[in-house]
Amino acid sequence: MRACGTLRGAIRLLFSIVFWTFFAVSSLVFFLGAVVVWAVTTPFDRNGRVLHLYSCFWAQLYMYVNPLWRQRVEGRERLPWKGPAVLVSNHESMGDILVLFGLYRPFKWVSKASNFKLPFIGWNMALNGYVPLVRGDRESVGRMMVHCEKWLERGVPILMFPEGTRSPDGNIKAFKDGAFQLAIKMKCPVIPVVLTGTAKTLPKHGLVLQTTANCHVQVLPPVDPAPFNGDVQALREHVRNLMVSEKARIEALPASAR
Repeated sequence: MRACGTLRGAIRLLFSIVFWTFFAVSSLVFFLGAVVVWAVTTPFDRNGRVLHLYSCFWAQLYMYVNPLWRQRVEGRERLPWKGPAVLVSNHESMGDILVLFGLYRPFKWVSKASNFKLPFIGWNMALNGYVPLVRGDRESVGRMMVHCEKWLERGVPILMFPEGTRSPDGNIKAFKDGAFQLAIKMKCPVIPVVLTGTAKTLPKHGLVLQTTANCHVQVLPPVDPAPFNGDVQALREHVRNLMVSEKARIEALPASAR
């Protein structure tokens, strides 16, 4: 039994070394490509849709080349190619980023400001015009809201993790108000996105990966904020309840059906 555990540990370690080596080398190559895409497309694509779709392929590459990571996306047709919307997703791991890029629709991420300092990945986030946020900093939150409003005014959706941080146990935590305040103020739909299985991709602490992951992305129907009459709390809890229910439904399915 101990020998089997040791062998599994060695395989995970080898798998992780290969993955992170490929990640580092490919990130340099793809960032150079992103600079070219940005320079060529910016004059006619001020909202950066082409660069974002390039970034989608970059992120999805790590799912494509990994035979042990599976991904399934359902409901993608509910996402707009153009027009304001606030996408909200639960958050299980850093792997959520790779998986959500698989939506292949234009949107701007709201992400921790520290992520923008990461070599290649963070620099590409800045090129894309994604929205930085310092958690717990009231001034930063205010700037983030203004930044998001400007993108929504230009007809560009945004994507936020309303839990604010990754869930330690996979259960959907309480939501913060920001995404729902934006939807009400800008009179645009909230589109819930439910993730399962991503916790086994990239760990919160450490660099040793799980060797297998079965990821499912479910896009739910848009929620119109108008019937909530400006009640942020009611809209927030309605959306969260929809997502909790859908996550439970998916997790109750046989593994082969996810």
